[in-house]
Amino acid sequence: MTNAPWRDPALPAEARVDDLLARMTLEEKTAQLYGVWVGAATDGDGVAPHQDEMTSDFDWDELITHGLGQLTRSFGTAPVDPALGAQALARAQRRISEAGRFGIPAVAHEECLAGFTAWGATAYPVPLAWGASFDAALVEEMAHRIGRDLASVGVHQGLAPVLDVVRDPRWGRVEETIGEDPYLVGTIGAAYVRGLESAGIVATLKHFAGYASSAGARNLAPVRAGVREFADITLPPFEFALREGGARSVMAAYTDTDGVPATADPYLLTELLREQWGFTGTVVSDYFGVGFLKTLHRVAGTEAEAARAALAAGVDVELPTVHCNGDPLVEAVRAGDVPESLVDRAAARVLRQKCELGLLDETWSPEPAGPVDLDSTANRVLARRLAEESVVLLSNPQGLLPLAPDTRISVVGPRAADALAMLGCYSFPSHVGVNHPALPMGVEIPTLLESLRTELPDAKITFTEGCDTTDPDTSGFEEAVARSTEADVCVAVLGDRAGLFGRGTSGEGCDVADLQLPGVQAQLLDALTAADTPVVLILLTGRPYALGRWHDRLAATVQAFFPGEEGGPAVAGVLSGRVNPSGRLPVSVPQTPGGQPWTYLQPPLGLAGEVSNLDPTPLHPFGHGLGYTDFTWEDTADRHAEITTDEGHDVSVTVRNTGAREGTEVVQLYLHDPVASVTRPDVRLIGYHRLTLSPGETRQVTFHFHPDLSAFTNGKGRRVVEPGALELRVSRSSTDVVHTTHLTLTGPERQPGPSRQLTCRTTAV
Repeated sequence: MTNAPWRDPALPAEARVDDLLARMTLEEKTAQLYGVWVGAATDGDGVAPHQDEMTSDFDWDELITHGLGQLTRSFGTAPVDPALGAQALARAQRRISEAGRFGIPAVAHEECLAGFTAWGATAYPVPLAWGASFDAALVEEMAHRIGRDLASVGVHQGLAPVLDVVRDPRWGRVEETIGEDPYLVGTIGAAYVRGLESAGIVATLKHFAGYASSAGARNLAPVRAGVREFADITLPPFEFALREGGARSVMAAYTDTDGVPATADPYLLTELLREQWGFTGTVVSDYFGVGFLKTLHRVAGTEAEAARAALAAGVDVELPTVHCNGDPLVEAVRAGDVPESLVDRAAARVLRQKCELGLLDETWSPEPAGPVDLDSTANRVLARRLAEESVVLLSNPQGLLPLAPDTRISVVGPRAADALAMLGCYSFPSHVGVNHPALPMGVEIPTLLESLRTELPDAKITFTEGCDTTDPDTSGFEEAVARSTEADVCVAVLGDRAGLFGRGTSGEGCDVADLQLPGVQAQLLDALTAADTPVVLILLTGRPYALGRWHDRLAATVQAFFPGEEGGPAVAGVLSGRVNPSGRLPVSVPQTPGGQPWTYLQPPLGLAGEVSNLDPTPLHPFGHGLGYTDFTWEDTADRHAEITTDEGHDVSVTVRNTGAREGTEVVQLYLHDPVASVTRPDVRLIGYHRLTLSPGETRQVTFHFHPDLSAFTNGKGRRVVEPGALELRVSRSSTDVVHTTHLTLTGPERQPGPSRQLTCRTTAV
């Protein structure tokens, strides 16, 4: 078939795919609609619940005679040397292409949530740390490097980024999210997509949509979000990543919204995604999501019915392995229970993407292009920079930080001397490596204790664990307090241990009942702060925890959200003063463990008031963060203006570094809508700009506001820009307002179309 039109790269992809589909049997077409997970456990010892039910043994040689849609996690299932893994993947691809009539290889996909989830690959900070950086350009650069590493070993598709907006921080997967604000999630997420796609890797947006809004913060619980919450908070980040990132794949969420599972929702996956947003890529199921229509959701009675429901809704590929889209689907089509047109539609999308990837070309080769190095020096430099930018200094009331270089330091806490304290649940060491304890970690990960000793060589540093992360034993408290009283300062290093499905305190399936520090760490902190030695609290976590109990008793508080393999040196650099902290909170830090669920996107009734004795006001608000220098802000814009509902307006502020050292300020713009036709969040982020200034340096930041940024979903379900008063608040955080511009929008109510302005462009001169 070397002269067949589908082999001709000069022809349009549509023409090539049409020609190929016409030549394929039903079995060959359905083979493009599933993946295979070689090496996945089928005995109940897999990484996920239900894996043994949904994964069965198969005859590889027989299966691939029809072709194969996807190969699942060749590097992320078990430890494998990256160079040898690349060769093994190439051999598997050759066998697939040689076994089928058409010689079409599979799309190889991998997880890449915080770096390529492979042994020996760079473990970058988790997405919540990306949000804390407020640095979209740096996240894009990181994603490009991740994409290059994936491509270097033969991988085509990355299952990232997560674009879920945090709605309840008790949810275990908060560490995988970018934050609690859709604008921050959208802009940072789109940057990640651009970076990954620029390296030729298909970015996969997940989890579409509503997954983070599950009731009670329980993983896979039903979603009861209202229409406007779904439209104005849940969906915008996905639109950002498609329109401004160019993502070529979307993963359907596990959850159901108002009784309709996302995997079987034609409105979500076809009408909205394809017809309204114009998406032309592939939709893949979350792992076992098609089968779950039968087993967990019970909206299908058989595997064939599950396949039909998913295909009809718009799911193209069943991941991670064949359960419904194989023989059950073929038999149902032959019996007339499933229209073959559904198979053709999905197969065409899959093949079109393979065409774009060059997998239909005769010149395609599975061989690695060159030497494999998944943790290069350049990677580590970038990981360090992002980690440093993401560390948030929450408090420093007496100016104890930075620490004196020759001070006596008592380091206490279960996260100080554990390299895994730096990593989220989708890093390879935490995700897979924990099941292979005899194996080296694969990458060098300095602990905070090691890093602090390197950072402050003249300091006298002792270490006492004090307690375990989760064990209730308190017998180590006495020694910890004793060592603390012998020092000038106690550095308490507390936090989470990432894991999966209850095997950690943060991560997928590791949901919590409240926001108290795990185990007996809160009691340890009580004991330490009761002594006379000043206590600096370091948090290495995957979510925010309630800190109001110690707010007036801590000398300083530093928050790092699983900062990756270079996180130890980054946090130590903040403590020493080598790094001037510039991170800002992507999630609010609560006062009390039960003061949640709460995010800052609250309408008036969600704020503190006289109608309830419970005050949900956070201890540290969204956008908050301190540094080691001082800035003054001068308003250079007209405080009052009148514009039409389709007319832009610039808001400017002049920022001066009045301190003695270089520092970074994050200038934030929030929208307040005093009166609207439906209740609105009191404030919401619509723009931000990172600004690094030398001592004495001054620059002017301008936000180029367009009324599209004020749009919301009204009572009739339409996205509108309403005339009336608006406030644009230039702020240091969601509550620390420096200057306010009062706008009046005139003219008729306007419905911005699908090309509406999503971002607030900024300039600095």
